[in-house]
Amino acid sequence: MKFLITNDDGIDAPGIKALENAVNGKKVIVAPKFQMSECGHRFTVRSPIMVEQKAPNAYAVDGTPADCTRLGLTEFATDADWVLSGVNAGGNLGVDIYTSGTVAAVREATILGKPAIAFSHFVKRPLEIDWDLVTHWTTIVLAKLLEVDLQKNHFWNVNFPHLIMGIEPQLILCERSIEPMQVVYQKIEDQYQYAGSYHERSYATGTDVDVAFSGDIAISQIAL
Repeated sequence: MKFLITNDDGIDAPGIKALENAVNGKKVIVAPKFQMSECGHRFTVRSPIMVEQKAPNAYAVDGTPADCTRLGLTEFATDADWVLSGVNAGGNLGVDIYTSGTVAAVREATILGKPAIAFSHFVKRPLEIDWDLVTHWTTIVLAKLLEVDLQKNHFWNVNFPHLIMGIEPQLILCERSIEPMQVVYQKIEDQYQYAGSYHERSYATGTDVDVAFSGDIAISQIAL
């Protein structure tokens, strides 16, 4: 089985290395050269895209995650069986999927007819990520999802909780939250700074936000 691997944190991010280490099979990495978080489903059509080959099967793209998926499936891994994106250093839960470059990469793959999985890692404190533990749980989840039927025109969105060594999270299939994020701004002279709290967002019981915030692994099958 062959996998196209990408992300939105950049080709040198530890999360993509964790995902690569979790994959058993042929791998081609096509990922942004720079940090592209929260770029959504933007792609490049009005200017050339510079691509640097970093290794025999690794390419750094001066573009977005959606660009990486397009280039990967048409130029560098045309025979890929799956597209995987992540592991994002931060959650992509509920309505986050509309701004997430991580999720946009797999949404684009789904549009192009390839099955795909986005992996993200909700964290309470960003500097406390155990990437070896992330690789361990990614390996487990990936093995399970490769054996589960994925509906046509759907993709998987996986969100790890704040992982702690010695605590075994459950794998929970759940619906995606559609509650809005906090829309709060702080006025500083003639500027407005977003001041909403990711951790204090609203969510319905049993949705992906609830599952991840409660310490389990949220797995959602999302339609185009």
